[in-house]
Amino acid sequence: MDLDQLMGKPLSNSTISSSTCDPLRTDPDTGKAYYPCGLIANSLFNDTIYSPALLGVDAGNITYEMTNKGIAWDSDKQIYKKTQYQNSQVMPPPNWRERYPDGYTDENPIPNINEDEELMVWMRTAGLPAFSKLSRRNDTTAMTAGVYRLDIDDYFPVTEYSGTKSILISTRTVMGGKNPFMGIAYVVVGGICIVLGALFTVAHLVKPRKLGDHTYLTWNNDQHASAVTTGRDDRFGSHAH
Repeated sequence: MDLDQLMGKPLSNSTISSSTCDPLRTDPDTGKAYYPCGLIANSLFNDTIYSPALLGVDAGNITYEMTNKGIAWDSDKQIYKKTQYQNSQVMPPPNWRERYPDGYTDENPIPNINEDEELMVWMRTAGLPAFSKLSRRNDTTAMTAGVYRLDIDDYFPVTEYSGTKSILISTRTVMGGKNPFMGIAYVVVGGICIVLGALFTVAHLVKPRKLGDHTYLTWNNDQHASAVTTGRDDRFGSHAH
C-alpha cells in the first residue's frame, strides 16, 4: 500500500512506480497508477453477506438487520481520505475489474474509500494466516436463539490456495469478541515468566551477587595490551620527546 495515496494525495505515476505497492503499481497497458495500489487492496474480500433471517416464525421471517458501519477502528478512519485523483488519471486494481469493467468513469467513478469501512478493516493485515475480520455489526436489536438463513454472494476465491471461509456470529463485549488465541498467548507468556523468575530466584539463592560489588568493574584493573596505538603518523620517522 501507499499511505500518501490512501490519504487522498494525487501522486504521479512516477511516484507510484517507486512506491511500496510493488508489484501492483501501474497498469501495464495504460501506464496509469492503480488506485488503490498494492496487493492488499487488490485482494479485497468481496463476498456480499446479507442480514440473517430468522426462520420458523408464524408471522413470517424476521430479519436481523446488520450494518457495515462502525466496524473500522477510529485510528484507521483518520488515515483514509477522499482522493484528489480524477477518474481518467488512475485505473482500478486488476481484481476490481468486474466492478469497474471500463475503468473509472463518470457513471462508475472512483470510490470514496474514506467511507468504505470494509476496505479499512481489510487493509489492516492480520499477523497469522488464519484470521477473522469484522464484517457486520448491530447494536440495537438482540438476536434471539433459533434457526437463521444467511444469503451470501460468493465472489472471493479460496480454492486456489486450499483456503477456507467461515462465518462466525458472536456477541462482542468491552473485551472484544471471542478470540482464544490471545488467551492462550497470555497463558504461555505468563508461564514462561514464572519459570524464568523461579530460575533467577534459585540462582540468586545459590550464588548471590553482592549489590554494588566493585569487583565486577574492569575500568580500574591493570590491562596489558599487546599493542599501543598513539594515533600519530610515524611514516617519516619523527618522534616526540
